[in-house]
This record gives sequence, C-alpha cells and structure tokens, in this order.
Amino acid sequence: MTSLGAPANDVGPARTLRHWLAHLSRSGRVAAIDKPVALEHELAAIAKCLDGTQAAFFTQPGGHAVPVVSGFMSKRAWIAEAMGVDESALLARFSAAAAAPLESKLVGREEAPCQQVVHTSGIDLHALLPIPTHSEYDNGPYLTAGLVIARNPRTGVQNVSINRIQVHGQNRMAILLLPRHLYAFHREAEAAGDALDVAIAIGVDPLTMLASQAITPIDHDELEIAGALHGAPLPVAQCVTNGVHVPAFAEIVIEGRILPNVREPEGPFGEFPKYYSAREAREVIEVTAVTHRRDPIFHTIVPAEMEHLLLGAIPREATLLAHLQRSHPAVKDVHLSVGGVCRYHLWVQFDKKREGEAKNVILCAFGAHYDIKQVVVVDTDVNVHDPAEIEWAIATRFQADRDLVVIEGAQGSPLDPSTTVGQPDDAPSHLQGVSAKMGLDATRPVVYPAHVFTRVRIPGQDSVDLHTLVAADNSAFDAYLSRDHD
Repeated sequence: MTSLGAPANDVGPARTLRHWLAHLSRSGRVAAIDKPVALEHELAAIAKCLDGTQAAFFTQPGGHAVPVVSGFMSKRAWIAEAMGVDESALLARFSAAAAAPLESKLVGREEAPCQQVVHTSGIDLHALLPIPTHSEYDNGPYLTAGLVIARNPRTGVQNVSINRIQVHGQNRMAILLLPRHLYAFHREAEAAGDALDVAIAIGVDPLTMLASQAITPIDHDELEIAGALHGAPLPVAQCVTNGVHVPAFAEIVIEGRILPNVREPEGPFGEFPKYYSAREAREVIEVTAVTHRRDPIFHTIVPAEMEHLLLGAIPREATLLAHLQRSHPAVKDVHLSVGGVCRYHLWVQFDKKREGEAKNVILCAFGAHYDIKQVVVVDTDVNVHDPAEIEWAIATRFQADRDLVVIEGAQGSPLDPSTTVGQPDDAPSHLQGVSAKMGLDATRPVVYPAHVFTRVRIPGQDSVDLHTLVAADNSAFDAYLSRDHD
C-alpha cells in the first residue's frame, strides 16, 4: 500500500495530498478499502456511501497497483481546516489569497516528485491509471479531478480549471470546454491552425484544488492563488513535452495538446446538477506524456457529491461576497445551498436600512455570475448556512405580490436541464442555457410594530451548559420511576 508519508507532528495548512491524507487518517477520516473493487460503478458507489464522513482510499482498484482516493474535501469544515482557519473565516481567507497571489517557484526535475517516472512512448492510459466509470449512464471512464493547465497563446499566462475528460483510447481523450478561459485559449490557437499545449495534474493538495476554481479575469494564474493560500510560492515544474508549468508535488501529470479542428463524441455524463449532459462532439486531447511519482495516488471526484459541489461553491461564494460588498457594504455573508447544487441558489445575509435595498442586492447578485438562478435575501438574525432558517424567513417575511423579483430570458447555466424544456434537440448554441431568474426579498420591514417581527427567544438559552447539567447516567430518573405512585 502506498505510504501517505507525512510526519505525525506536522501541522499547518495542507501542503501536499499525502500530507493532508495523513492528517485525515490520524483523525479517523480515511476509510481504507483493502478488497478488490471494480472501476465501473462499484468504486464510485462506495465513495458515495462514505461522502462527507470519510475519504475513501482504494488499494486494489480494478486490478491496478495505483490506489484511488476520493472525498478528501467533502466537508466545508475540512476545507477550512486545510487552510488553517475557522470555518467562519473560510471565505475571507480565500478572498485574501485571490487578491494577493504569489508567483510560483519553478523547480528542476530532481525537485519535482511528479516527474520521478516518465512515459513518453507506448502510452496506454487504461494500463497506467485506474480511471473509474462513475454513474449509470456515463459513456465510459472519466478524469474528474484533474487540473487542466494551459497557456494563453498570446500572452503566455497560464489558466487552471477542472474539466470533465472522457478517456477514449490509449492516448486520446475528449474534453468539455465551456465558454471560459480555456475555451478562449483553444479558440485562439485553433484560429491560427495550432494545437493548444495542456497538462492535467491529478492528485494535488486541497488548497491547490480549491484555487483552481477561483473566479478571476483572464490571464490570472490560479496556481499563484494556491501559493497565497499556502503562504509560500507553489513549487512548479515544466512539463517534459511542452512549456506548461504544473504543481511539482502532484501525484500524476498527463501532458498533451488539444487538437485544432478535431471533434469527437463525448458523453452522456452525470454532472453536478445530478442529471446527465448530452452526448455531443467535443474537443480532443492527444496525450504526449504521462509522468508521476514512484508510487502515485489517483484522485477521482464522484460527480454531484459533496467534494464536487464544495469545490465549486467556496470560491464562488468568496467572489460573490466581495462583488456584493463593493456595491452593498451591508451584505454580511453568502451561501450557495447544497439543494441548489452549490451553483444555482444563493442566500444572502443583509443588514437592511432602507426599503428596496434587498431588491438591489438581488439584481447585483444576478449580474455577478450567470449560474445564479435564485437569490434569497434575509436579515442578519437569519443563519444563511441553515436551510431551515432560510425557509422560516421566507415563510414569515416574504409575500409574493410585493417581494418577488422575476427576470425572464437571462443567460443561465448550460448544464441546467430545465433551460432546454420546449427547445428542439438541435437548438443553436446561443439559445442554450437561457433561463428565468427569481429573487425573494425575505427581509423584515425597516419599521414595524413592536414585537411583530421580533424572534421568540428564551433568556439564557445561549449560555446553557448541558455538560454540567445533565447527569452522567439516569440512575436518579430510574429511581424516581421505580417509586410506587399509585
């Protein structure tokens, strides 16, 4: 079994995947599955059962010698722990790192564990790596936790993202490119008739994973945000077959190039909204090299489960909070709900001073990210991380005829299946993802009669210490019941 390799007294933010897994293991948060497990469905099913309680570490996945890990970022509190902060400081810490990135540190091959073993000929991804097939109707095995890194063909600045990648053959893969930075890079290269060099880093630490999802303008290298989260420049190594820089402590790196003017079928695939995306023609990666540690660990993310959802939620929340506070400083907190697949439903805590302000906050949120489909604004006495509190605020502070905002025909998520209802299967791309938006002002009136909107509380409830009050056993209670009260 691969050693997780971190000293028992090591403390501080997670520096490498192994350091973090060793930390989780010491606190009982890694479940080692030592029996053979099938790569098709079985591995994902087991990981899903452990989701949010323990990371799953498979020592015999599909007959491979390379183990598979999943679920090591499946709780919000774990991610804060990896950063070395309280959960309440999670968004502020991420925002601070995004605002003050640190330039990465280029190291040589001898200092880069990700290049201890190099394959440049006779590459067979299925033989080298234990790549799972996750959901029932997935069209084959997928890379779901790889950091896709590429350079802007014009400026040379890198971009990092996580894209779903279907492994078609020994050295050929199809990748989903949504209209973001990597898409723009590829279109720039393709227009010139060139391939786009890329690298896919698999098995990085949780902070580097999280940084990859930062919402930044084009030409901002997310690996520099990872360095800021770590508090030191991130060590990176140059690929062996192209000029892309990758995290030096990654477990595995797949090098390749996205071919110009080549498309191959990809999908269906079970995505984060918990539905399947369609089979469509996608861009193609031709693999030129695979490098890895001597005893690598393969990371897979089970789609639509907590590791997948939280990776998208936390960077978005940090960006949305900063965006809203620029125009509305009285915004105190935000939360992308799990029920809204950590993308579509935003809850905003707001210290309202004037009537109408909450509706302005709603409109500002819709302009912050096209994925946002529903916004609920609540007062500061409502915990935006508690779904029951949000529902209570809507039930008692919202009236549809005066507090509802509806916007028709706005750009939404192309992966939201409800946006395709009523459209033909061959609808043009410019109609995909067109969505209605809904905002709910669930705040109290600024002025209201005494006690009407005052929450019911019991004095002293917050200072009760049950540990000192509740008896260690029920002997006194049992003795009382045993008396003859007839």
